[in-house]
Amino acid sequence: MKWLVGIVAALLIGLAVYAGSALVSTLGLISAVRSGNTAEVMARTNLPRVRHSLVDQVVSAYLDRLGQKRPVRPFERMAINAFGATIADDLATKLMTSENLSVLLKSGTVRSGAENINIGTMSPLAELDAANFFVLARRISLVKPVEFTVRLGESQDAGSVSLHFESFTWKLSAVGLPPKVLSNIVDRLPSR
Repeated sequence: MKWLVGIVAALLIGLAVYAGSALVSTLGLISAVRSGNTAEVMARTNLPRVRHSLVDQVVSAYLDRLGQKRPVRPFERMAINAFGATIADDLATKLMTSENLSVLLKSGTVRSGAENINIGTMSPLAELDAANFFVLARRISLVKPVEFTVRLGESQDAGSVSLHFESFTWKLSAVGLPPKVLSNIVDRLPSR
């Protein structure tokens, strides 16, 4: 019986540390975004993961625009990643510079590269009510044991951010753009 109580207690403590570390990392990212500290935001971001997630979103939206609303098979994904994603990757690189990412998280404005062309808007991470634990907890959804998503608002056009566990901390790993912003990005790509 003592073993069972000890195991349950250890599991509860482990779960509390897991959830607490995720909450602390999220609050730290929100604080860095609100203060406009680009260096701190970048320290809490895995930029290659963010770019890769954006490329996946753009490629999926591009295939939807072309009328191919079906799952992409592995061979097709490989071909898209080898040939077609270079355009999306170039666009993602321009969109996800440290300055543009900081502006996106702080104001919700999606800007493109050096031209600073406004592509669209989404709910900013800086305006997330982090003081209200219950509101924040309702917006968090577990993707897998090492990744969770935080919805930035109630509507579909709000967007989201994902954090991934790596090196004993949680880092920003994806920015889920709203469909309207993705549509604006895809409209900038060639149609064939």
